[in-house]
Formats: sequence, C-alpha cells, structure tokens
Amino acid sequence: MNVAIIPARGGSRRIPRKNIRDFHGKPMISYAIKVAQESNIFDQIIVSTDDKEIATVSESCGAIVPWRRSTKLADEFPTTLDVMQEAARRLASEVALDTKICCIYPATPLLQAR
Repeated sequence: MNVAIIPARGGSRRIPRKNIRDFHGKPMISYAIKVAQESNIFDQIIVSTDDKEIATVSESCGAIVPWRRSTKLADEFPTTLDVMQEAARRLASEVALDTKICCIYPATPLLQAR
C-alpha cells in the first residue's frame, strides 16, 4: 500500500491560512491533493491537520482526514518528521507492514505528477 500524507497546519505566521487560501481560483492544498490523485501511485491520500476548515476543504478535494493532528504538533515548532512519525504511528494498526508513506507539502501549486 502507498499512502500520501499532506501535513497542513492551520496556523501560519507569514501567510495566514495559506493552505486554503485561493490560488488561481482554487484552495492552495487542492493542487497537492490533485497531483497525488493524478500520480496514480497512492492508495490513500491523507491530510494531517489540526484545523476543521482545512479538513473540510481537503475532503471536498478527495483526500481523507481520518484524525485531527495532536495539539502538541499544531504550533510552529514541531518538524515535518514529527508530524510524519505521528501519522505512521496512527496508520500502523491499519496498514500492511510494507506500506510506503510519502510526504507531499500542501503549498506546492506547481508540483506535477509525471
């Protein structure tokens, strides 16, 4: 099984709400979700977020949000590795041992699925 994890925190100091801000008519995170879908390599596309609005937008774009990110990972200090490790722990009981997990950042509107 191949799983894409898109880490999308609600807070941002430099660009508030950047993950769901409009970029050429679509929420920024929708581009990352679409590329993951178009790649045809992921069995699941999961958004890890602490934010209800990001979760709603992500689900409307075809991703799943099976859990809310823990509060200790919801501020600006945790690393991407911290978030990915939490996601891997949460998935451990649901997926096969040979599952591959890929991180796709949410603010990547120019990413392409080649």
